[in-house]
Amino acid sequence: MRAVVFDAFGGPPGIRDVPDPAVPDDGVVVRVAATGLCRSDWHGWMGHDEDIALPHVPGHELAGRIEAVGPHVTRWRVGDRVTVPFVSACGRCPSCAAGDHQICERQRQPGFTDWGSFAERVALHHADINLVAVPDRMEWTTAAALGCRFATAYRAVVAQGRVRPGTWVAVHGCGGVGLSAVMIAVAAGALVVAIDTHPEARALAAELGAAVCLDGDDPPERIAEAVRAATDGGAHLSLDAIGSPTSCAASLHGLRRRGRHVQVGLLPHGARLPMDRVVALELAVLGSHGMAAHAYPEMMRGIDAGTLRPELLVRSTIPLDDAPAALTALTEGSTPGVTVIIP
Repeated sequence: MRAVVFDAFGGPPGIRDVPDPAVPDDGVVVRVAATGLCRSDWHGWMGHDEDIALPHVPGHELAGRIEAVGPHVTRWRVGDRVTVPFVSACGRCPSCAAGDHQICERQRQPGFTDWGSFAERVALHHADINLVAVPDRMEWTTAAALGCRFATAYRAVVAQGRVRPGTWVAVHGCGGVGLSAVMIAVAAGALVVAIDTHPEARALAAELGAAVCLDGDDPPERIAEAVRAATDGGAHLSLDAIGSPTSCAASLHGLRRRGRHVQVGLLPHGARLPMDRVVALELAVLGSHGMAAHAYPEMMRGIDAGTLRPELLVRSTIPLDDAPAALTALTEGSTPGVTVIIP
């Protein structure tokens, strides 16, 4: 099969013919119909993830049809339309037993621990635990975004953030995760402040219902001050969907008393947090890491009802041949919306 491969972290990725993936005993092989280009793929290429062994095929946000099924799989058949969370849970560890598959202690991740979906086919493990059915009416490009960015934002806003109607939500960074968070918070009845450096990203956030859009080029102190002014005292919930020390600090400083900060963007080098403010205002600081397959039905009901429209986030599609250049271009920053690769 054809796949995007890199042999060194930060080195040039390219298209190469590689062997087809073997079918795991408890897993499946999926013919990739669409796969999202995500900033997490860039982090992997840059070497920010210690689980990656070289050479490597990136890609973790995918949808497609099952081509082969392992002997221990009972719930899925060849031809089924599926997507998968980027965390493939084992289903047996204590975290999985508690329902917390997204923090499985023996998790596998396509595009990180295993070869990923920037390819014509991908192997997925623990299929009965992790696969999610894709309705016939859903476009592949829409389904591809559900495995990471949209589902990650959904859990960050709804489960970890505990969004409520009429509350203020600040979203720092309006890439794929951030715009998803804007849409989900607005659908929940919240008022949203969207912050981004890119004018087009702010325009997209406004299209999706953000009440206030702020320029993320300003210093974090000024951004936080503007958030507090726009929300009459600070956001009830704030998400860092970028993953930088400055966006994390701006998010925390923009909260009102007893507000909740949810860290969604990766912070590969960590960040200094204003813990004095966290203590004084009794702020909650939470992480959010994807969403388990068993939690998808609630989100899928919102999509089916039309209150959530992830298809609006897909702004471009590219062929597999263009994926290496698109991956390396993320060094200069993400483009607004979601880009989907069609292998």
